[in-house]
Amino acid sequence: MEQPAYPMSRSCPMRPPDRYTELRAGAPLEKITLPSGRTAWLITRYEHVRRFLADRNVSTNRLHPNFPFYRPLAHKLIGVNASLMSLDPPAHAVLTRMVIPEFTHKRVQKLRPLVQRIVDDHITTMLDGDRPIDLVDALCRPVTAQVICEVLGAPYRDRELFRSTSKAMADWHSSLREREEADAALRGYLSDFVAAKVAEAEQPGAVPGDHLVGRLIAKNREERVLSQEDIAALCLSLLSAGHETTANVIALGTVLLLENPEQLAVIRADPTRTPGAVEEILRHTSITDPSGLRVALADIEVGDMVVKEGDGVVVSTAAANWDDSVFAEPEKLDFDRDARHQLAFGHGIHRCVAQNLARLELEIAFTTLFARVPGLRLAAPVEELDFKDGALLYGVHTLPVTW
Repeated sequence: MEQPAYPMSRSCPMRPPDRYTELRAGAPLEKITLPSGRTAWLITRYEHVRRFLADRNVSTNRLHPNFPFYRPLAHKLIGVNASLMSLDPPAHAVLTRMVIPEFTHKRVQKLRPLVQRIVDDHITTMLDGDRPIDLVDALCRPVTAQVICEVLGAPYRDRELFRSTSKAMADWHSSLREREEADAALRGYLSDFVAAKVAEAEQPGAVPGDHLVGRLIAKNREERVLSQEDIAALCLSLLSAGHETTANVIALGTVLLLENPEQLAVIRADPTRTPGAVEEILRHTSITDPSGLRVALADIEVGDMVVKEGDGVVVSTAAANWDDSVFAEPEKLDFDRDARHQLAFGHGIHRCVAQNLARLELEIAFTTLFARVPGLRLAAPVEELDFKDGALLYGVHTLPVTW
């Protein structure tokens, strides 16, 4: 029997592929063929996804010869294996130990006034302009770009580089050359940016800036565990995780809320429920699919089957988040549901380190947008929206709205 191709097509743009439902009801593992031509196992059940991602015998090392690259020739983009998502312990622990304190709930909450101001400024500009507008360009991308620039200490004027390179690297339709050029441009920029910040901090009497890169430089003076390249790689990981991903969830979440006015009414009536609503929106949208590309470092049992040592595995958190044995009626957007254990940020040691910041941005974006623009509505039917089919990060290219 021919192995199914991955990714699988969606019958409805706001739902994961229907095939996931069939797969969850069948064997715990399914052999698939990736666009790169490589084969891998696909895991779709919530319990198996969660357990596999937490297994210490699972690797994210992209230099492993059996790594299940999603794209053809993706291995040509791998220069150094130094990012939060591609390192295994103990090297992974060294980097995360330096950056996790930057994204605790307490520290992120200190950013609330900053994020609120950024969201307010962009909505004000939006309201002062013509309509309809593209919400992706007017709000989703600029808000997340400015927030991550502020967090890293990077100039906001460089946001277009972040936007264009992130888009090229996440878009399946980009050519290998376009992806190589985008990857090189972003890595080069971040390398120069970190080098400049290090040089500033080494001036007599200088105090490292009050931003993430400045604090990493200060910590590294004491411990000397990171090179400049390591700090740049951390910035690359955080930029990738903190810009395009959150922008996509703001856009898709807005569509969901406008298409589910009874749920929108819940958070309009009681904004304190918005954090719980964000968890449900994250569960429902699950934009990172495939979300977990892994290699087994030993034989691992998955249900009544076994992933053999060296096998490549694709772990679908989107499928897991729609597992009806855990989330009843998963197709229903339900703010009464307890969705705190959704897997949109992953699970295990590679769970998104900036998840608290993403939650804060989403909460403020949704609360503020619908409070200040109560008449917001789509300017085109959902079925006519240009969805990012085949992209590593699902979303919409444009979101026309009016009020």
